[in-house]
Amino acid sequence: MPPAPRKLLKPIVLVGMMGAGKTAVGTALAKMLGVAFRDSDDALVKAADRSIAEIFERDGEAFFRARETEVICRLLSAEPCILSTGGGAFLSEQNRELIAKNAISVWLKADIDLLWSRVKHKTTRPLLRTPDPFATLSEIAASRDPIYALASMSVRADPNYSIEDMANAVCTALIEDGRALEAET
Repeated sequence: MPPAPRKLLKPIVLVGMMGAGKTAVGTALAKMLGVAFRDSDDALVKAADRSIAEIFERDGEAFFRARETEVICRLLSAEPCILSTGGGAFLSEQNRELIAKNAISVWLKADIDLLWSRVKHKTTRPLLRTPDPFATLSEIAASRDPIYALASMSVRADPNYSIEDMANAVCTALIEDGRALEAET
């Protein structure tokens, strides 16, 4: 059963690995809370008029990361929303500080087998274009998890959860935390 309706006081930024469910869960959570859903990758693709893979290939990761920070800053300055970020966005200390100042970050913590089951057939993941994408995914997760752990809170992704179950789990964690949601009056 979904938690009682709440008013969003500040943006919620979903962080975590590719395949953690940031976009799907974020969309469901935004609908549940009656707020806008934003995706930093989508906003960046729209602004650049090219795919993330094309930006990486043409301009490099450093260029992409700089534009990503600009987009996150712009999206956080709008009305409170649910914001899904790319898997590497939270790695930037500048982005973490920006998010900590303006939002509540939630790490969608998923184990490697769940992540792999969700990304292994996708061709839109430039970082996984390697001879052994599973090993690459495992290495990326191992290096990023300590940084994701710096998020305001974490919610474990259960492979048996539906998208709605996971959105409910995030909402419940936010209610218990008390910094981003208030009860409707």
